[in-house]
Amino acid sequence: MKKIKFHAIVLGTTFMLVSALSLSSEMLPNEDRAAEKLNEAAETYVKLGLELGEYDTDYVDAYIGPKQWKHDAKKNLRSKQKLAKDIAALLKELKNLSPSNKELITRHKALFRNVRAMDVRIRMVNGEKFSFAEEARLIYDVTLPKYDFTEFDKVLDEIDKLIPGDGDLASRVDAFRETFIIPEKQVNAIFERAIEECRQRSAKYIQLPDNESLTLEYVTNKSWSAYNSYQGNNNSLAQMNLDFPIKIDKAVDLGCHEGYPGHHVWNVLVETNLLNKNGWIEFSIYPLFSPYALIGEGSANYGVELAFPDEEKVNFESDVLYPMASLDSAKAESLNKLNKLTTKLSHVRTATAQLYLDGKITREQAIEQRRIYGLMSKEEAEMKVRFIEQYRSYVLNYNLGKDIVSEYINKQGDTPDARWRAFERMLTELSTASDMQN
Repeated sequence: MKKIKFHAIVLGTTFMLVSALSLSSEMLPNEDRAAEKLNEAAETYVKLGLELGEYDTDYVDAYIGPKQWKHDAKKNLRSKQKLAKDIAALLKELKNLSPSNKELITRHKALFRNVRAMDVRIRMVNGEKFSFAEEARLIYDVTLPKYDFTEFDKVLDEIDKLIPGDGDLASRVDAFRETFIIPEKQVNAIFERAIEECRQRSAKYIQLPDNESLTLEYVTNKSWSAYNSYQGNNNSLAQMNLDFPIKIDKAVDLGCHEGYPGHHVWNVLVETNLLNKNGWIEFSIYPLFSPYALIGEGSANYGVELAFPDEEKVNFESDVLYPMASLDSAKAESLNKLNKLTTKLSHVRTATAQLYLDGKITREQAIEQRRIYGLMSKEEAEMKVRFIEQYRSYVLNYNLGKDIVSEYINKQGDTPDARWRAFERMLTELSTASDMQN
């Protein structure tokens, strides 16, 4: 397994813990008592989250807090039923807490919504059933739109005109995309170049710590295309799945999404500003199933067009990446036109997931929907359905999340500087979907 190391070497882990207040709660002013209660609730939340991760193996996306807490979570693991009761008790405690200080209100809201999502996940572990829409609202703080497949069919008609020929449209498009496969020997170099370009463009607007770094690793047998696993101390591990050949247009997409200004940048800023600077220990755990997943995935997808506005992505690919891959850059514009149309089909992924997980279509029907509207092979469509089965309503964060983030950022200003500033603020201002859509 080949690894590529970017930028500085990571040196040890640094983070601050909030020091315990020595005065009794009776002696403290109201806001100090609220702050103390939030500190206690935050520590409880982290410890409960680590135990939930023992039952719900996808729950903890990353943890960079005290090692002893992780050890204790395994050693003193509560039963699933006891864990559910304790999470519910924490949720009730937070619901009854009403700080008045602006900073504490922001912290309290974020903690409450994360605990609410945690409560749903442990109830699911214990066998409780939720509709797809309920999961979306309680975990990701979002109300789902209604999906109309007749609108998706209109997009397929447009694509049919762009990629003419005989036979099934999905098969034709899949065959067309096969002509853009990066040769295996060039994958490393092309990803390295794409990520470096993403980094340089992001660095013009967002300053990261000097020791930030991203390690790239290739894996197989996964239900996802790529995954960023945050290691702490400003370091990320980005894994790229080689189960299917990688097309040339995915290098920049994944470089921005997993790296700059996507997941890596978000995770670094959360650690730097919320954990280290504010001393908010709850941000030592990164739960995958959280309302902030919508911000994380939405910002990572939006980050591609933020870093490469207008035609800059296809121009960079055509001028730099196509020659590296020995591909015909004259075909770059045709692929770009196809991608603009298929973007309009992004919500089909969520629509299919909702129908499948709510029991309205079978697994085979879900695979066929992903094949037809995802314009891919049956094998790749089956991988997409495995992702739905594993991560459930999480899929909405890629499309609906991007829409919410894009609309929110574009309201903040119409210049690149204004959008980048708004983007950076959004990553740690702790707004969630319901806040951003008001």
